[in-house]
Amino acid sequence: MSMVALIFSCSPNDEVTDDIDDTVNNDFSDILNLPSDYYNYANPDLPNHFTTGQVAGIDNTPNNNPVTDEGATLGRVLFYDVNLSGNNTVSCASCHIQERAFADEGAFSTGFQGGLTGRNSMGLANARYYDNGRFFWDERANTLEDQVLMPIQDQVEMGLTLTELVSKIQDQDYYQPLFTDAFGSSEVTSERISLALSQFVRSMVSYESRYDEGLITVNGDEDDDFPNFTELENLGKDLFFSNRTQCSNCHETATFSGDQARNNGLDAVLTDLGVGGVTGNNNDQGEFKVNSLRNIALTGPYMHDGRFATLREVVEFYNNGVQNSPGLDNRLRVGGGGRGGNNNGNVRRLNLNGQEIDALVAFLNTLTDESFLTDEKFSNPFVDN
Repeated sequence: MSMVALIFSCSPNDEVTDDIDDTVNNDFSDILNLPSDYYNYANPDLPNHFTTGQVAGIDNTPNNNPVTDEGATLGRVLFYDVNLSGNNTVSCASCHIQERAFADEGAFSTGFQGGLTGRNSMGLANARYYDNGRFFWDERANTLEDQVLMPIQDQVEMGLTLTELVSKIQDQDYYQPLFTDAFGSSEVTSERISLALSQFVRSMVSYESRYDEGLITVNGDEDDDFPNFTELENLGKDLFFSNRTQCSNCHETATFSGDQARNNGLDAVLTDLGVGGVTGNNNDQGEFKVNSLRNIALTGPYMHDGRFATLREVVEFYNNGVQNSPGLDNRLRVGGGGRGGNNNGNVRRLNLNGQEIDALVAFLNTLTDESFLTDEKFSNPFVDN
């Protein structure tokens, strides 16, 4: 049993062994509901289609920050702690809600003083599986370790400096055993906060949907009908992986995530430059991160500005609503197959009928992972929240 497990599980009358430093010899069970033994964050029982082949190759976990049970436990507490905001009103989880697959139900999220964010809050499932490892819609964060500290410092979202953040976390006694177990001492630094939060987010792997069940049943052959799918869902699966729609060319592998940002033709005249606004490169204008489709039925509204309320609206957009935007990804042009830069081809139209649109929506619903949405190891550990 770890130090933090012993401390958080003991009652006020229990004795704590003498070899534990007196500075962490406290019972915080009235504040945090943590298990007597750590949850398994480091080595979940992933199916073969997550541990072999392409999926293993797109894991953006850095060598210097592997997921550990201790680090992710600390990250979980930090993720749900309102002390990470300037007025103790919001946490990371305020905008990333477990029942919504760690997305927000609004087009924009509400910050610590009531202001709205500039873009929609993404779902976090399978964030570790993104080729280039960049984060935010405009990919301005080079790594997840960079990303997790940026909302905390944002003057709309959480409103703290890193110095203020460290001071506030140091003032909470319940963090001392958590930092000690994760890093070997109770010292609080912004780097350690970043590492722990990143570990918790990377541990959010969703792999127990009906799609996963079907793929296992047919031994990984996506071309076969899944016996646990309806006829409509199998039609949607076939369409998703077809050359006709090319959905799977942007949402790749069993994680349904992207490999880089794309311009998907939301606007002919750009109202948000996306990646181009960060890089200053005209070729990047209108490009946005391609997020995982895991649990997509629960992460609406959709796109960076939340303009589409339903999955059907999204499919209808790709069917006949893509705009001839400068830099439109070539996958969305007639005869295309690569990234943007060819503005001469016509925009592709999928010409899906009503049943086919219904089928794609039905298939996307099979990516919902009910276990992930209710797993206690991802839930709020604070007793009074």
